[in-house]
Amino acid sequence: MPLKLRYPARSRVLLNLSLTVIVSSFALQVQISQAASLPVFVAEDVFEMEYANDPQVSPNGSRVAYVRTSMDIMTDQARRTIWVVDTNGDNHRPLVSGPGNFSSPRWSPSGDRLAYLSNRDGKNQLFVQWLDGGETAKVTTLPQSPRSIVWSPDGKFIAFTRFVPKASPTLAEMPAKPKGASWAEPATVIDRMTFRRDGGGYLPTGNNQVFVVPADGGTPRQMSNGDYPIGGPVTWMPDSKSIIFSSNRRDDAEYHPRQTDLFSASLVSGELVKVTDRAGSESNPVISSNGRYLAYTSAADTRQGYNRAQLRVKDLQSGEDRSLTEDLDRSVSDVQWTPDSKRLWISFNDLGMTRVAEVDVKGRLKQSDIVLGGTALGRPYTSGVFSVGGKGHLAFTLGRDDRPADLALMRPGKAPRLLTDLNSDLMGQREMARVERMTWASSHDGLEVEGWVMKPPGFDPNKTYPMILEIHGGPHSAYGPNYSTEAQLYAAAGYVVFYTNPRGSTSYGEEFANTIDLAYPGYDYDDLMSGVDVLLDRGYVDANQLYVTGGSGGGVLTAWIVGKTDRFRAAVVAKPVINWASFVLTADLNYYFATTWFDAPPWEDYESYWKRSPLSLVGNVSTPTMLLTGEADYRTPMSETEQYYQALKHRGIDTLMVRIPGASHSIYARPSNLIAKVNNILAWFERYREDSSDDQDGSTE
Repeated sequence: MPLKLRYPARSRVLLNLSLTVIVSSFALQVQISQAASLPVFVAEDVFEMEYANDPQVSPNGSRVAYVRTSMDIMTDQARRTIWVVDTNGDNHRPLVSGPGNFSSPRWSPSGDRLAYLSNRDGKNQLFVQWLDGGETAKVTTLPQSPRSIVWSPDGKFIAFTRFVPKASPTLAEMPAKPKGASWAEPATVIDRMTFRRDGGGYLPTGNNQVFVVPADGGTPRQMSNGDYPIGGPVTWMPDSKSIIFSSNRRDDAEYHPRQTDLFSASLVSGELVKVTDRAGSESNPVISSNGRYLAYTSAADTRQGYNRAQLRVKDLQSGEDRSLTEDLDRSVSDVQWTPDSKRLWISFNDLGMTRVAEVDVKGRLKQSDIVLGGTALGRPYTSGVFSVGGKGHLAFTLGRDDRPADLALMRPGKAPRLLTDLNSDLMGQREMARVERMTWASSHDGLEVEGWVMKPPGFDPNKTYPMILEIHGGPHSAYGPNYSTEAQLYAAAGYVVFYTNPRGSTSYGEEFANTIDLAYPGYDYDDLMSGVDVLLDRGYVDANQLYVTGGSGGGVLTAWIVGKTDRFRAAVVAKPVINWASFVLTADLNYYFATTWFDAPPWEDYESYWKRSPLSLVGNVSTPTMLLTGEADYRTPMSETEQYYQALKHRGIDTLMVRIPGASHSIYARPSNLIAKVNNILAWFERYREDSSDDQDGSTE
């Protein structure tokens, strides 16, 4: 049930930490047995997991469509289908399935059709299915895949974005190739700042554009143009005659990576009008159903590591534009209007969890007890989504610490209801680790820091266990009491798993996040070591068997830690930044990093880059340290990993470099990549465990 709260400005609001217990009349009320006879979670179980995502409540509030993701062990891929379930929990069934993947289910305004995206014919295209008879129409046949689909209010059109290529730049002309000759591929000429993107590889020339297509099929009409980046969702005006989207339409857009505005495009005249003009990023536009209010999120263009996104509403009649969450010291993400145009639902991260709240047009906020989550399978990051539909029903992905997301429903004035039970057949038959919260004061300045502990299955408080300190990336992100396949596998292997939100983490307010501005890594090291000390005082962790790992920003901190202390028996540095000067000139988002995390480019202030680089401390390292990175990682490029590996080799430190073929920064886009990451980390740590077969007497080499 909603809980009324008011938030003082820039305060660390201690919201209710208890997870909502959702009472259901059916299967998910499985009591997780702690009996030793239950098997533990193992790597092969990764292929048996499922989770719910992208729920969409029908306009009449009777059904919820959602994306159900499972893992295919034969193709080593995630498989996505679209399922539907009545809001009373009945008639749970597949709606769109078959060869290929299916995503982005979107109800027509009348609820008689469902639009979705599918690659069943090879490339992702837009389809519409009539629900009364099951007929399906392929609406687009495009060379590039549509995305961010949204129906017009009158149900006649569907807007979407897609990439539109343009001719690549050329410089020199080649002589004519003789008939039948086989020459090398022509030279590639690059003239853009961002020429490759993590997960997307080397980018073709062009930009995303906004299109509109008749819902019954036809020729898509391009509503935007020019060499300007467009991102995020599109929203329709209630008369279905114009659309609003977010774009950076400066001629020097690549030199302003934190700047976007909202624009309106007319279907009648094609006229493009700037709707907002603030310094910073305006995105996620949503129009109220009465057409009076434009809601959107807005973040300042301040040169600091983290700028929170506020919810703003513009009255399109009076022109008044104001923040509704100025007193909420959290960053707002998803924004959705209620059908009566009087209130909005928003999500934000708070104390390591994703929360939802209701805000009226005067800025009065009511926070719900429900916790989203379960859609980030690897590490325990905040995650989760929701949607508002007919009858005020709100469907959401339910967050738990011991299994991925299920689908749940919140109804006005009633207790939440669970609609799916996707993993009791797996996790209900395993002894899964559970999460315990702890807090401590940093040894640096007494700042309160929060963390979580997972104990291994069969935990005996009279014994001591090896411990893995697992550090999140970002650095502006957050862990929490959320599901994590990696942490579950570490715990199942006999380790106490300890993960934290040191200074710089989000979900504790803007000041807490920016404590590391121009000082990262730094005193976050003290936060982490203080947490380890407090955990050791509990008596069940062996102080001689401490291990540390982390990825991305966590890889930075892991490399920093082994350069500052030798208290850990072994370390795994995953996808790190090792040398900030080389990083800001090779990463995909290079200009953003150089102008957001530093005050000057490296050639003007190299000392600032070097003193924050883990490479500057490599001369102190004595800890056996493994490197692990995806070979297609363009966020923290492989060259960063190679620098540190070679430096450790030069110094004679025990090290290995593990490269994951084809993997980008996320590493585990494929299920086997996740397993490879975890198994290699555990194998490295096992080399140095006192009870390992290679080290029976407990000595170290």
